This record gives sequence, C-alpha cells and structure tokens, in this order.
Amino acid sequence: MNEMARPGAFEDARPIHRDPATTAVASLLALVATIVGLILLAWTVLYVTKGRFLKHMFERYASRSAERDVRVAGDFQLYFNPIDIKFLAEGLTITNPKWAKQPYFLKSKLIDSNIESIPLIFGKRRIDWLMLLNGDVDLAWSPDGKQNTWTMGKPSAKPLELPDIREALIQGTRIHYSDPRLRLTANLGIDTVRAQDTRFASDIRFSGNGTLRDRPFKLSGNLMSPNETVTGGRNQFRMHAEAARTVLDVSGTLPGATRIEGAPLDFRVHGYNLANLFEFIGVAVPETRAYNLRAVLTKNDGIWKFERLRGRFGNSDLAGRLTVAMPTNRIKLDANLATNSLDVIDAGPFIGYNPERLDATGGKIVQTEGGAPRLLPDAPLRVDAIRRFDADVHWTVKRVAGDKWPVSNIDLTLSLDHSLLKLSPLTFDLDRGHVSSDISINARRNPVFTDLDLRLSPTPMGRLLKGFGVEEAGTTGTLKARVQLAGPGDSVRKWLGNSNGRIAVIMPQGSLWARNVQLSELDIGTFVWKMWKGELKEPVQINCGLIAFTVRNGIAAADPILIDTKKNVILGRGGFSFKNEALDLRVRADGKRFSLFSAQSPIGVGGYFAKPSIDVISPQLIARGGAAVGLGAVVSPLAAILAFVDIGDAKSAACGPVLSGATAMAQRTKGGEPRDDVGKGTTAKSESGNRSPEAKHKQRKKFLGIF
Repeated sequence: MNEMARPGAFEDARPIHRDPATTAVASLLALVATIVGLILLAWTVLYVTKGRFLKHMFERYASRSAERDVRVAGDFQLYFNPIDIKFLAEGLTITNPKWAKQPYFLKSKLIDSNIESIPLIFGKRRIDWLMLLNGDVDLAWSPDGKQNTWTMGKPSAKPLELPDIREALIQGTRIHYSDPRLRLTANLGIDTVRAQDTRFASDIRFSGNGTLRDRPFKLSGNLMSPNETVTGGRNQFRMHAEAARTVLDVSGTLPGATRIEGAPLDFRVHGYNLANLFEFIGVAVPETRAYNLRAVLTKNDGIWKFERLRGRFGNSDLAGRLTVAMPTNRIKLDANLATNSLDVIDAGPFIGYNPERLDATGGKIVQTEGGAPRLLPDAPLRVDAIRRFDADVHWTVKRVAGDKWPVSNIDLTLSLDHSLLKLSPLTFDLDRGHVSSDISINARRNPVFTDLDLRLSPTPMGRLLKGFGVEEAGTTGTLKARVQLAGPGDSVRKWLGNSNGRIAVIMPQGSLWARNVQLSELDIGTFVWKMWKGELKEPVQINCGLIAFTVRNGIAAADPILIDTKKNVILGRGGFSFKNEALDLRVRADGKRFSLFSAQSPIGVGGYFAKPSIDVISPQLIARGGAAVGLGAVVSPLAAILAFVDIGDAKSAACGPVLSGATAMAQRTKGGEPRDDVGKGTTAKSESGNRSPEAKHKQRKKFLGIF
C-alpha cells in the first residue's frame, strides 16, 4: 500500500505558526532599511551629480511658489553635504512684483551657501557659509505699506528677517532699500576684505548714502568675523553715519553676521539740534542746543531700546531710557527721562522759543515786531509731525538753573495719542510753593485748540518774590493762584491771543515788606513823611487781596483788582492784551484814615509785557497840583494843602468774596453792601500798536474806564 494513501498520513503535517510581533518588527525593519537605502541612494546620486539635474525642477517649483520668475543662467548645485544643504547657483535672478520700480529683486553672478538642514525643519534659517558675488538686491515697500519685495508668494507686510549667517564672503554687491511711508531710500555697497587684525579672518565692509525725509545721509561700517567661527565666534560690528550736522556711531558684538536681535550695542550720537535727529524718523521734539548722548541699544521683537541713556544738551544733563516701536505701522515712543539741572535757556524751546536765538542773546527773549517789543513765543506747533507718531513720556527735572524764579522738582507726564497731546499732570515747585497743571493740546481740531488749568498752592511771598525786591524778613503773606484759559491757535502767542478764561491771584491775611513799601500802598504823602524820618521799614499789613482778570478773546480786564490793607483799599482798573502784549492799568489807593499829604491819584502801568512802564505823575495828580496852585493864589498858601487831603473814607472789603476769587460783581464792603468802585470786569480791546497818537489816546480812555 502506498504510504501516502495511508489513513492519517496528512495528519502528521503541522502548519507553521509565526509570531505577529516578530513579523511586524521584521516588516518595519525591512521598510526602514528600504527607506534608508533609498535615502542613501538619493544622497549618493545627489552627491555624485551635485543635484545639477534638479535645475529646471528648481526653477519651476521656485517660480510657482514665489509667484515670481526664478531663473538660473549657469551652474546649479543642490545636495546634502553631508547633512547640511549645499546650494550653488550661477546667474540667479528673481523678478520683482509688478508694482516695484526695479525689475529684479535679486541678480547675482554667484551664490554659494551651506544651509543647516536640521534647524530648517523647525522653521529656523541658519547659514554656516555664504558667498555672494556681484549681487544686486532690491528691498522695497509698496507705497501703501501692504507689500514688499522680499516676501515671496502671497503678498504681505512681513518685516525683513535675514537668516542667521555664521560666516560670509561678499564681493561687489549692492543693496537698495526704499520705504515710501518713511520717505527713506538707501544704497549700500558691500565687500569682504582680509582683516589686518590677526584675530579676525575677514572684514565685511559697507558704505553708502541715501535720503530720509528728503534729508541726505551717508554711512559706513564693517563687520569683522573672528577665526573661531567654527566654535560660534562672535562678530565685531561698527557703523558710522552723518547727516544734517548729526554724527552717529554704533558698535558692539553680534552673535552672527546678520543677528542683531538682543545684541547690546554702544550707541553714541552728537549734533547741534536734537530736533534734526528725531526728524529723521518722523518724530517732532522741541529744538535744543548742541547735544551729546550715548546709550546701550538693543533690538527685541521689533522694539528698539535705548537704555542707560546719558549725556547733555546745551548746559543741561539728561539720563534715562527710550524705546521706539512700530506696533501698527505707526511710530510709538516710550521714555522715562531725568534731568538734574536744566538751564533756563534749554527750557525755552519747550514753550516755543528758538534755542539759537536764546543762546546768541544770552537768554533774552524779547523781540521787536512793528516797533513794539514782543515777549510771547510764536513758534508754531508742528501739527503735521505730531500726527505721525504717538508717545508716552515721563520726565523729571530736579532744578532749573539760571532764572530768578526758584523753580525745581518738575514732574512732567506727556501722552500723545493720534494728535491729542496732553501734559497731565505737569507739576513743579516754586520754592516753598507748588504748581500743578493740566494742559491739553488738541491737534485733531483745525485750528489746534489748547486748554490750560494751572494752580498755585499757597506760597510765601517773601520767598517767591525775593528776586523782585521783596524782603523775606517781615513778609508773612502768601499767594495762591489759578489760571484757566482755552482757545484756538497753533502757537503760544496765537493761543493766548484768542483765549478765553480767568486769571486769579489771591492774597490771604499777612504782611509784606519791600523797598519803597509805601509806594506799593500808593500813599505818597505818608511815603515822603516816613522817608524824611528814615522810618521806611514797617511792613504792609494785608487783610486780603485779589488780583483777577477775565479774559475774552485775548483781552484781559481787571475783574477785580482789590487789596484790603490795614490803612488802604487798593483798587485797579484796566487790563492787558495777549494780542499785542500791551499793558494799560491804573491802580489807586483810598485811605481808611485821614492823610494830610496824599496824592490820592492812580499810578499807571503801561507799555508792554517785555517793557512795562510806571507812570507815577498821572493826569489826575497834575490836575491836583494845578488846583493847589489855584487855591494858593486865590485863598492862601495853606489852602493849597487842601488839594492833597485824603479824608480817609475808603470802605473795607468783605474778605469772603475776595478769598474765593469772585468776580467784581460779587464783591462787597465789610458791611455787606455791593461795591461800586471795582468796575464790572469789562474793558475795550487794546490793540493800538499801529494806530495814530490820537486814536491811541481815545482807545486808552475807552480801555481804562476812567475812575
């Protein structure tokens, strides 16, 4: 019998069972081996052929991806060497978008590079080696700032981000940069030369010129690469720029040829006017005298930080920090500054005075206009400039030097938000007094509208006015004041000339002693009598006082001038004009008790802010003198005395309305009756600068409102 046919013969053949895990591992290993083999094969093919066969594929893929025409005229290489990517192209050209003025974004004779492949997987571009020969690069922004030439593919407004280059060799290369929004154009030539310093392998030098906001500049510099680049050596960077009498130097160490991010750089700049420096970036600051500043400059995430800022402008010092950013394509300044000593000449430009003129005249701010002296600054606010940027600034000044006003401890907080400029709060000390103010300058309106609210806390008069002949000894009186003015105008002069509001200076009870003290009380008879006896040392005893003006369209009218002293009630009429800076005031004193030799006539204050005049011999006094002569001739010499007798019937003032700063209409006598000797707080406009003498005389009478 055949053994194969024997029953159960097939039952002895057992199927072979395989372990699923072993099978999976084997399959995986086979797949990995296949992939590795393919990679090795591809690597070998690329390495042997240098990837030259990929040239046309590269052109098609790059052109489609960049949405530009990309061409390689000569040799082309693309392969792994051994891990990093080797890229070489002769005659590489990349066209520009249609809106660009130049036809090509890039033209080059040769590009040879070694790109790190592993960082590239994670989106980081690192180039160990770059050689660029006879390159021409056009870096440009579109006029609307929404596109640029260096962003390939879909248009965008991404900022320029250069790859991290460890070592480079560049010859005969030009870079052109333009930004219509900043009105900036620049042309740079870049070459690599062998460094003379043996510590360095090469020296990348650049130089060029350009214009920024129609102002020409030129710059030069170098980047020295050390021999230790294979160990991550650092690059010494230097740049020198000059423009509009401004000289700037930047130096430091960069971690890579194009890696400026986070690198601390020494920044130094000097020139004749800080306003010119900031004008280059489209920022308006007050003009200054010659300056010299230095800082540590770093760039992080698009923010330029100037830290440890220190230096001088004019005769003043400056320290602190400053940052410049463009969060929404709009420049934003943020600064925290401190000054120990601010020269009064350097302070002038902050309210509109020209620093060169102040410097030339030794701080004198008086000008002549139409034959009349002018004091108020007339430099216009640069509305077009402040519309281009925003700012937040905090500045403190320890003291102001060179002025007889004892100003110190200035604390300024400035904010600029889309043409709305606020100085709030702005505070400073006047010796033992304190001034706080809030200023709003609204350039969103046309014309510019300014609102001022200034407040002086009670301040000892002896300390405040010691530079004007007031003696501290014997003076116990204080002053407090408030100024509220608002109006249109793009300069201090125009704003005040169109302003409306109120000015009030309040004097609570106290004493005041000054040279010629009795003249301040305007009792000429008592003054002469005490002068003869040598007793001119008694302080004026003030019960209460108010010097106030209501301002209407730049014309200030006394509303009221009322000072109640122990012996007199001092009254004033008239006012002044911010329009032509003319003064036209008459002040008189009515005695509370009998005075034998009292002229009892007004003293005039005229002239201009810059050149006031005091008229003691007034027409009223001359009239009294004429009356005295007549009485002396007709009656007797003793009768002439009657023309100078003050019977002392002045009514004391109720101090409540005075101390509250109330208007003339609200003033009362001590008995509670309305006062009829303080006017109504109105006067005609005084704009007689170019009028005839007759017209001026008529205007003066109308302006004063005769007593």
